[in-house]
Amino acid sequence: MNSEEGGSSVWSGPRLAVSRLNWEGRHSEAIDLADRLLAELTDPEEILGVLLAKLSALLNTDRLRECPVVIDAAWQTVQTNGAVPADLGEFHALAAFFAYREGSLERCVTNLVRGARALEVTATDVRALRPWIAMAVTYSYVGFHRHAVAAQGHAERISRLGTAMDRKLASHPEIKVRHAVWLDQRGESVAAKALLRELVVHLGLDDLIEMERGYLGYAAARYASLGGRVDIDVHALLDSTAEPIVENAEIRRLGHAALAIAEYRPALALQLLKDAATTHTRLGAAEVPRLKAMAYAVQGDYASAYKAAGEATLSIAQAADPIYDLFVDGITARLDFDELRRNVSRYTDEAHTDSLTGLPNRRHLERHVEELTRSGRSAMLGVGDLDHFKEVNTIHGHLVGDQVLEQVAAILSRTLRSGSFLARYGGDEFVIILPGATADDARAVGDRLRAAVEAHDWNDLAPGTPVSFTVGFAPLDGPGGLPAAFRTADLLMLRAKRLGARRPGTWPDADDDYDSGY
Repeated sequence: MNSEEGGSSVWSGPRLAVSRLNWEGRHSEAIDLADRLLAELTDPEEILGVLLAKLSALLNTDRLRECPVVIDAAWQTVQTNGAVPADLGEFHALAAFFAYREGSLERCVTNLVRGARALEVTATDVRALRPWIAMAVTYSYVGFHRHAVAAQGHAERISRLGTAMDRKLASHPEIKVRHAVWLDQRGESVAAKALLRELVVHLGLDDLIEMERGYLGYAAARYASLGGRVDIDVHALLDSTAEPIVENAEIRRLGHAALAIAEYRPALALQLLKDAATTHTRLGAAEVPRLKAMAYAVQGDYASAYKAAGEATLSIAQAADPIYDLFVDGITARLDFDELRRNVSRYTDEAHTDSLTGLPNRRHLERHVEELTRSGRSAMLGVGDLDHFKEVNTIHGHLVGDQVLEQVAAILSRTLRSGSFLARYGGDEFVIILPGATADDARAVGDRLRAAVEAHDWNDLAPGTPVSFTVGFAPLDGPGGLPAAFRTADLLMLRAKRLGARRPGTWPDADDDYDSGY
């Protein structure tokens, strides 16, 4: 299909059909079409493409609860069948967007880094155009504007190798609009005005996809509010015919407020800004007070303008706090994983190592117990798992579940003393060997492990889903060896869960009676 027919060299077939509906702002129709196609398709590459197009539509319409299933299905397809770098890059870009919308900046940044690495080898691959735009949008949405502009630059360079539709996709004014208003909010109004002018002068209705019209309208309105001359119909751009999602409503309200400021109608601007928000447009928490400051200044109310400007400054300062927290958390996690690697460096045989956590696996556990038994040393064996781990996978997806397991492994490894043995037995189940320990020692260790897992800040990785750890211990040197000790410890762990043992000293004893239901 040639460019005059509205085609794109980015993709073809089922994926293009779903994506075109997205570009036209018909996201609900795109989701319905994707579901019909997924019921029929058998080719893994086509399935992955449609899953990614569906995920994009779900994110655009705030149907976040449906995203984890689609993310897991896409990742399973990648794991089973592989993926070209462009598709892998787009997957991570969209997963990053979802993570940020869910409140996890850590997961978002992790996926952005992985996405960028995947796309670095796609300099001349037209299939990477939309993935680079997805990366740019997510960077922009999070507030990493310079990264966003750089990612869009990759897309623009690639688009020159493609069709007119490819160049429309690469234009995506929302990225530069967010950058411009961010500059203006920081006091760099001259640079902001120049960037907005570039958009207004060089882009028209024929140069962008339907879902981006509102952002070009906002660029024009904001340019006018800073004293720029606009010769296009801003109202027509703001009142887009795209699907009436919350993002479009926000940009329309803010745009009309900025336009009212430019038209010296401050009362109307302040009325529009009274309940305005930037939750979905991500123009920054400072944008509403910045516009209010401008409106008050036009009105001549300089005291109110000064107060609103202060609110804008405070919003900018507060926006940096999560980045600092992420930096500290990232260093902590890296130290945890370094400690884990040191503890398991002797377990280099892949046949005896769990590929996800790097811990010894079940096979290595059995070998370790055999050696311990031959030496005649006593030990306590612990069996523990994560409480309500199924909820993590259900609510946040299996990718997040894997990250939780990785971090739990690091926390347990760091908390255990030298000489202890930690293995991943399977799923969310871990086994601990404490050589020479008594039952009281094991209880103390169990309390430390539980406290360490609960003390970790899980809210950024799995918002709203607490992560905790329950463990039961039994003597390893009793009759029956490893199988009997494992069974007893497992029963004690289950009993602890039933009793709600969450305070030091409440762990059940190995000689307690058990209900027949265990």
